[in-house]
Amino acid sequence: MKPYTRSVHLGRDAKVELIRGVPLFANCSRKELAEIASIADEIDFGAGKELIREGDRGREFFVLLDGTAQVTKGGNEVNTLGSGDFFGEIALVSKLPRSATVTTTSNMRALVVTDRAFRALMDRLPELQLQVLEALAERLAPETL
Repeated sequence: MKPYTRSVHLGRDAKVELIRGVPLFANCSRKELAEIASIADEIDFGAGKELIREGDRGREFFVLLDGTAQVTKGGNEVNTLGSGDFFGEIALVSKLPRSATVTTTSNMRALVVTDRAFRALMDRLPELQLQVLEALAERLAPETL
């Protein structure tokens, strides 16, 4: 399947705003969000493209800009994703296998951040490591009474 192309590309501010909505980056400053946005590539995918496969090692994180995708676990549909949704962020900080398969159900445009680019950014900006780890701990911690 051939990915489609678009002439419209997001500016830096639009990327920052989309990334701000990702819980993993909730504690990041605007400057840190801008750094993350700078390593996010805007990529077009055709319908029917498997973006991630359940059980595989994660290597990238996606924020959907346009289009839709289906999430399946064990072959059963569990969710539908659309514009503004994101997935794969845990792959940026963990080597855990993917917990689901995500397949495009229409032409799609997404921001994609690879684990390699993200780790290089965290090496360059140690303060970013703390922000991401705090957000991850908050997300994984059991609710307190």
